[in-house]
Amino acid sequence: MDDLPPPMPAATLILMKEIPGQAPHVLFMERAATMAFAAGALVFPGGRVDEDDQLLAHRLAPELDHTAGRIAAIRETIEETGLVAGVKGVEEASAIRAALQGGMLFSQAIERFGLSFDLTALTPFARWCPNFKETRRFDTLFFLAKAPEASIATADRNEAVRTFWASAQAVLDDADAGRAHIIFPTRRNLERLARFASIAEARDDALRHPVQKVTPWIEERDGRPHLCIPDGIGYPVTAEPMETARRG
Repeated sequence: MDDLPPPMPAATLILMKEIPGQAPHVLFMERAATMAFAAGALVFPGGRVDEDDQLLAHRLAPELDHTAGRIAAIRETIEETGLVAGVKGVEEASAIRAALQGGMLFSQAIERFGLSFDLTALTPFARWCPNFKETRRFDTLFFLAKAPEASIATADRNEAVRTFWASAQAVLDDADAGRAHIIFPTRRNLERLARFASIAEARDDALRHPVQKVTPWIEERDGRPHLCIPDGIGYPVTAEPMETARRG
């Protein structure tokens, strides 16, 4: 694996909202078909952890685990969907989004708009770092958070062509029926999320399973190659035949 490019640090936010009488709904984006990574796939909002995120982490909460990842997940979600989670008292979400999309650093936006963070509102859920020969490799932290009260999301029309809310099981069903495309880590995380009847259950499960880096591997089982992840870290499905592991 020495010829693999080094993974880029990234973070993603699983925003959840309660729906009376239903399983919690999750915010999804459909990536543009022109994207180099996961083109056309349904994903959670997120992206790279940049240098400004790292500097903010040292300034705001150096003692907190995964601070730069939390900040990146919040920033990317604002840019991609217009929703602001993990920030207190936001009244100018659209202005903050426009400023970030216009090239303003998040640290500058914090000063301009007087933003105050509640980084503990994001619960670490998972960390995935595949080692297969993809165009781009990411070492991605996943966080859970409750959606803000005003949870009307809109796609940025650049990286994503649409946003929508749905239960984890509904998206799994759509993928199985060929109506949607999801990549392997998203499928495994949706299978895990589909077990929860509330946001509190999802958070409790995350706290019971401290985040470990998941790097899938190929293993022969019953004469067939399977794509595998470790047992005992919260996932109900930990192996899948290779012929279906890359399905949509």
